[in-house]
Amino acid sequence: MPGHRAKIRMYRHGLGDCLLVRLPRAGGRDYSILIDCGVILGTSKAKEKINAVMDDVVAVTDGRLDLIVLTHAHGDHVSGFLQAEKTFRSLKEVGQVWMAWTENPEDAFAQSLLPAKYRERAVEALKAATNQAFAIGDDQTGARIRSLTDFFGIDGLGAAGKGATTEDAVQVARELAPAGKLRYCEPGQAPYRPDGVAARIMVLGPPRDAKLIRRSAPTKKGRETYEAAGYIGQLGPLAALEADGRPFSSLFTIPTDTARAMPFFRKAYWTGGAADDDWRGIDDIAASSALDLALKLDSDTNNTSLVLAIELDGQSQSGHPGRDVLLFAADAQVGNWQSWKDVKWAAPEGEAAVEGLDLVRRTLVYKVGHHGSHNATLKAYLESMERLLVALNPVDEVMAGKKRWDHIPLPSLEEALRKQAAEALARADQDGAQGPHVLEDRLFYEVSV
Repeated sequence: MPGHRAKIRMYRHGLGDCLLVRLPRAGGRDYSILIDCGVILGTSKAKEKINAVMDDVVAVTDGRLDLIVLTHAHGDHVSGFLQAEKTFRSLKEVGQVWMAWTENPEDAFAQSLLPAKYRERAVEALKAATNQAFAIGDDQTGARIRSLTDFFGIDGLGAAGKGATTEDAVQVARELAPAGKLRYCEPGQAPYRPDGVAARIMVLGPPRDAKLIRRSAPTKKGRETYEAAGYIGQLGPLAALEADGRPFSSLFTIPTDTARAMPFFRKAYWTGGAADDDWRGIDDIAASSALDLALKLDSDTNNTSLVLAIELDGQSQSGHPGRDVLLFAADAQVGNWQSWKDVKWAAPEGEAAVEGLDLVRRTLVYKVGHHGSHNATLKAYLESMERLLVALNPVDEVMAGKKRWDHIPLPSLEEALRKQAAEALARADQDGAQGPHVLEDRLFYEVSV
């Protein structure tokens, strides 16, 4: 019998997520889950680092991944599907690929929110806006916009020899799935229990609710998160918010008249005067709701993150009643988190009802949301994690600083995580996380529970 119920390996390759979860399986090899594989654009030797990660994944799993999870289409979560594409396509076995319902090209609601063709055009528009800002001498604005577009680029070349995008990486992940094994996940769907595994996987988010997807930020008082009132404006551009709740400041607004005069915008956004072209205008986006801005430009993709809770069978390690949970929050922000209170399973596997907040309360290991940013861990939810043992944060504070994301991780949140986690907060960019359940290696931290 194995001496553990789960092993969670967080790779330490830079600012980006890649986690390997292994669950013991009766009479056979571990059930292996890879959650994301990416690193932020601009990382030194990015391709080399990602391939070192994937070499380790292959060595540990014998090249057999039972489940690949792609949480959302940001480069720091998906770049590896291109940077290590050869390794991915050479895997001996891939059982399933999971993505959020928001990535389903046949889901009408998803496509009304986030059509991929407009996502790509919007990124190009932002790049053009960056060039325009530099051209008129506004280097600060240009640099800030560029830091945002880095989420949609990937170091290296795509399969077709062109500049790589997150859409290219998502497509590679889709193609890894065997026939009929690509699943677009919904919150509250039936728990998935792999054969022979003493655990089940529950989906908490993203919500099928436009208003909640829109809600990326704390309220002005900031009581939901570890953000002091009035402090939001001091954060870097990733967290900067207008007073009315828009996810980006007016620094990123291009007046309609200016945009119409630029050849790129004229060609891409005003192609013949069609009435429905106006919704893609940057000025309109800046003046519209947070949903319009976030989803038209795909710069609030974080809130479409696929959030998973893995329930482990057996008695709680801490002695508390109910199963222990491994919580993987990806980059979910305020609205995604708030939606979990409404996620319920009436009688999962014929057992007693389970509620989303109960899963949060029973969290034993927490993959910190969005690298520890100001709007990606709700205060009340973290404080409810009465049995939290280890928190894992795949962050690189130096790299975040280079991107002008000055408070990733947020100091007040980090303090709370260290207080709440009984054993350790393990940061990818720091050595020394210690505890009987934590293994430190230069390439990863691994938690065994």
